[in-house]
Formats: sequence, C-alpha cells, structure tokens
Amino acid sequence: MKTKTNKVKRHLGREIYKNRMIYLLISPFFIIYGFFGLFPILYSFFLSFHKWNGTGEMKYVGIAYYQYLLKDSTFLLSIKNTLIIWCLSTIPMVILAIIIAFILNSNFLKGKTLFQTIYYLPNITSTVAIAIVFANIFGNKYGILNFVISRLGFDPIQWMSVNLGVQFAIAMIVIWRWTGYNAIILIAGLQKIPTTLYEAASLDGASTFQIFKHITLPLLNPVIQFVIITSTIGGWQLFAEAQMMAGDAGGIGKSGLTVVLYLYNQAFKNRQFGYGSAISWALVIIIGAFSILNWVLTRREVD
Repeated sequence: MKTKTNKVKRHLGREIYKNRMIYLLISPFFIIYGFFGLFPILYSFFLSFHKWNGTGEMKYVGIAYYQYLLKDSTFLLSIKNTLIIWCLSTIPMVILAIIIAFILNSNFLKGKTLFQTIYYLPNITSTVAIAIVFANIFGNKYGILNFVISRLGFDPIQWMSVNLGVQFAIAMIVIWRWTGYNAIILIAGLQKIPTTLYEAASLDGASTFQIFKHITLPLLNPVIQFVIITSTIGGWQLFAEAQMMAGDAGGIGKSGLTVVLYLYNQAFKNRQFGYGSAISWALVIIIGAFSILNWVLTRREVD
C-alpha cells in the first residue's frame, strides 16, 4: 500500500514539473485567493472562539459566543427581520423575473436587446444612489409615494415609522435592483430550450398553458433553482440597503436590522470581533440550510 502511494506521489510530482509553466501562470489567482479569500474565512472561524477588540491579547472563550447567540434577543430579531424582508422581496422578485423573461423572450417583442439593457441597468447602479432615491419615494412627509396617495384622496402612510413599512421599503429596493438581473439569467435558460419541442407540442394540439407546464417549466427548472438559491444567499446577506434606509440601529423598532447589519455593529462599531465572527458563521449555517431547503422544494425531474 505504501509503495503504491509513493508511486502516485512520484507520478503527481512529474506531472506538476512537466506542466510547471501552466501552474506558474495560474498561481497568482490561488495566491491572491489564499491571502484575501481563504485566510480571512479560516481566521474568522478561529476568531469566533476568542474575545478580542482588535488590539491587545486574545482571550479564548470556547463556544461561549455560539451559546450566547441562541439567547441574544437582538440577534434573533435580526433573523426575523431578514426573513420577513426576504419573503417580501425574493418571492415576488423571482415571479416577476420569470414573467419578464418570458415577455423578453417572446417572438412578438421588438428591440429585445434594448429592453434587456434597460432591465439590467438597476443592477449596476450604485446602492447608495438607489437608497437615496427610495428614501425620497417612501419619505413620511415629502415622499413621492405619499404625495400620490394624498392626491388619490387617501391618508398618507408613515412608511418609515412602521415596522412593516421599513421592511417593505427595503424589499422594494431589492426587487427593483435584482429583478432584471435574474430575468437575464432566465432568458438564457429559455433560449437553450429547443424550439422543436414547442413545434411538436403545437402539432399535437397542446395549449399554451400545457406547453408552459410540461415543457418550459421542467426544462427551465435548473435555472429557476439557481436564481432562487442565489437570491436566497443575497437576501440573507442584505446590508447596504438596510443601512441606508434604516441606519445602523435598524430604524423604528429595529425593524430594518438585518443579520449582516447586526454583525457590522458588533464587529466594527462595538469592536467585538469574536462575537461578530460567531454571527458570520451562524449566518453560514442559516444560508446553507435555506439553500438546501430551496433545492429540495424546487427540484423537479424532467420526463
């Protein structure tokens, strides 16, 4: 067994030496990733078991921070807030992205490239600029939305003074920013479906709904899974939108305090880097669990 292992090692060494120039050319990526990607990940895990304020000596605390997480009412509130914002944003966004993708992929629409560019623009717009615009839209006194509501004869809504109003405003930013991006991905999936399947189904007398249900959705399902999982990951990592709309404290009743915003407060404002690291790893577990759940619920076998 040992002789076989040595042979494998020698063979691997010869292959590496033989292709040394190739490995040398790709090495900068792995070196940079090791320093700025892998090392911070591993170091944050190490840090989650220590009490440290950024200076001085670290104090080992074991799993104390992870135990405290389960009793931290503010952390549990941040999970609740993030989940509500995720439900208000991700579910409508995915549905809207699918509808837009179908429209942009249809044969009757002219100027598809222009519309695709327009829908993608929000994704490359500065988050700060987007938040400023939406703050003016949802403003309590001088907001554009309240102006329209008043003109229609209804009482203005104090969006930023109600818990659900703050969460709804943040969710609208997410929807506006990411719907077009996901629609472009779905369009790519739609364009890979062979047109011969649609033609054969039409010749067999299948209706538009039947074609959509039995051909389009099953074949598009892997792309839909990708969109849902990436949207879930992005939804749980929500930070800039919440901070710009609700501030570091999370606004009224801390309703805009997301998990990442709470992590930011603990690590970089309170200088509790160990506890902040523990929150980040708890977030990894939450995202992993939701991603697996989404995959199980949305997977579908193609006949």
